[in-house]
Amino acid sequence: MSKSKRNSHHTKNSTPEGANRAKSARLGGRDSLRQKNEMGEARIIGGDFRGRKLPVRQAEGLRPTSDRIRETLFNWLQFEVPGASCLDVFSGSGALGFEALSRGAASVVCLELSAQNANQLKANQQLLKAANISVIQTDSLAWLENHAEKPFDIIFIDPPFHQGLMQPTLDKLFGNGYIGDSTWLYLEQEKPLDWPLLPEEWVCYREKTTSQVRLGLWCIEH
Repeated sequence: MSKSKRNSHHTKNSTPEGANRAKSARLGGRDSLRQKNEMGEARIIGGDFRGRKLPVRQAEGLRPTSDRIRETLFNWLQFEVPGASCLDVFSGSGALGFEALSRGAASVVCLELSAQNANQLKANQQLLKAANISVIQTDSLAWLENHAEKPFDIIFIDPPFHQGLMQPTLDKLFGNGYIGDSTWLYLEQEKPLDWPLLPEEWVCYREKTTSQVRLGLWCIEH
């Protein structure tokens, strides 16, 4: 075979340098695709940011509160959210906190254990240019050991399932001044479970179940 014919079969990627470049390009494409596939989205369904879609990590144990449940909850709270101070104890995707902010809450504090989730919440805060929301990367139960400066108006408690966090969370909220006489408590838990223990003057004002979830809005009976 002539030299010219041998060269015609010698492509750029057959050299070590070319093969490495091609491999890097393939890996980079896979990483980009993997990162894209690991992201979902949560849609804000009402208020100033209605229709905005926020990126959400698709991490194990992360359960963004569904559109239907959020619509139900914020219909219950439609006259309470404007001007309210809100605490989202297990923020996760931030769906509840950002929805409250969109509907006129004066301030929202989001607690989130995962550093990656907290970073995504901060990125979504910047995306919305939202000034009155504070994202704190922390262990929620440890954070609640601190005594509150004043009670919150609305507290969202939607802990990871199957970890027994609802009762100890409520105990710390009641014990350390986070809950006042006019506070509204939103509880979301596994459907088969009984409601946790609350002081006897507290009543379930509204309640609903879905195929997997039990949700309820609690307040002091006046």
